[in-house]
Amino acid sequence: MKTLQELAKEKAKGMKLLNVYLELYKLWVGGQLVLKDPSPPLTFRSYLTRLDYSAWLWTLLSLSLITVTLVTVTEGGVSALLPLRYVFGALTVLFLPGYAIVEALYPKGEELSPLERLALSIGLSLAVVPLIGLILNYTPIGIRLYPVLTSLSILTCTTAFIGAYRKHLYVSLTVKGVKVGARS
Repeated sequence: MKTLQELAKEKAKGMKLLNVYLELYKLWVGGQLVLKDPSPPLTFRSYLTRLDYSAWLWTLLSLSLITVTLVTVTEGGVSALLPLRYVFGALTVLFLPGYAIVEALYPKGEELSPLERLALSIGLSLAVVPLIGLILNYTPIGIRLYPVLTSLSILTCTTAFIGAYRKHLYVSLTVKGVKVGARS
């Protein structure tokens, strides 16, 4: 088994390095080249600390935290940050909950294309957010800004960590040679 660098040196005969890597990328996209991580994370903690595996999780959590911060800072009324609050608020309501659910439901990267993940994320958010509102309506808390924001943040963070754990399980099982999702 060769490393990517060894393969690039082998193919580099008279070619620019950028062209070599572009050719290798095309082979990878076409399924003719399989890349394997030489040291994948074996524990959930190492999965969370490896950004090449968990960047999606930390991005999602950061966006959620930024939204909560913007809402609390701009609650008083007129602020220069109000347009940012609208942008991040729309992202939090229309995309993040669905994306976290999609990542929890489909932990394997090859199960869905990026466009399918995007469409499902938006669709699931549009389905889940009204359900949260309906549930809040029947509680003494009611449908107000902070209960909705808290509920959406808890749902997003919880399902994101479930998704991260399921992705970790998939990675650790494939390292051990277990066929995941194989049907007999």
